[in-house]
Amino acid sequence: MLPASLDEAVEALAATPSAVPVAGATDLMEAVNAGRLRPGSLLGLGRINELRGWRYEDGGTAVLGAGLTHARMDRPDFAALIPALADAARTAGPPQIRNVGTLGGNIATAAPTGDTLPVLAALEATVTLARAGATREVPVSHLLTGLDPLRPGELLTWVRVPLLHAPQVFLKATGRSGPARAAASVALVLDPARRAVRCAVGAVAPVPLRPLEAEAWVAGCIDWDARGEEGATLIDPAAAAAFGEYVAAACVPDPPEGLVPDEGRAAVAARLRRTVSVLARRALGRALK
Repeated sequence: MLPASLDEAVEALAATPSAVPVAGATDLMEAVNAGRLRPGSLLGLGRINELRGWRYEDGGTAVLGAGLTHARMDRPDFAALIPALADAARTAGPPQIRNVGTLGGNIATAAPTGDTLPVLAALEATVTLARAGATREVPVSHLLTGLDPLRPGELLTWVRVPLLHAPQVFLKATGRSGPARAAASVALVLDPARRAVRCAVGAVAPVPLRPLEAEAWVAGCIDWDARGEEGATLIDPAAAAAFGEYVAAACVPDPPEGLVPDEGRAAVAARLRRTVSVLARRALGRALK
């Protein structure tokens, strides 16, 4: 099925709820080739141009089409709008993947290493799910955790991202140089209007993790009144380092006692905690520059 409009796509999915929507097919084909997925039918979204762009909405929100490619998000106009999402898209893989892989596909597949997912979690983005005769809004975090999952016959159409007009950072660590899947990633955004910090850690768990207590603690350590002053120190370096440790401890716990046959699993957890700690500290430092 190759609908030419969003309405046609929703109608086609209503008629065949088991059809799998597909745009770039980067994750889909990997699952098919690995034998994890055998779709009975596909709903191709490549002809629906309205899902491949983005627009502003009243209230300071960017509405992103589910078919927006990683390559498009890496362009300067988009990067000026949502820098952390552009950074995540830039590291999502080699050019051939970024040219076809889509934001909606990243969300619907919900792979733990999906680079855009921690950014969307930190930005507290929502998605629009459309079905015949109705739409509903769901927080991205609820969709990813299964608290409010995609239902049969629903199509992910738009992603709504609040525009904070404040520093935001995405960093990730991989096991090798060049484009690669994340071993750990951190998205961090400042919300000066609320004097808040929002952080999400990706790749270390099945879904992005929000260390809420660490966020609240570090927000109280920042001199918000000094933002914008040349040469001002917004946070004590010791507090920034402690924030990294706080985030790492919250997101990468020690293996349960009695379930570790040797020290290997504990060593892996320790290395991952160090990685997350460094990423969180660096992300905070860059956001506060």
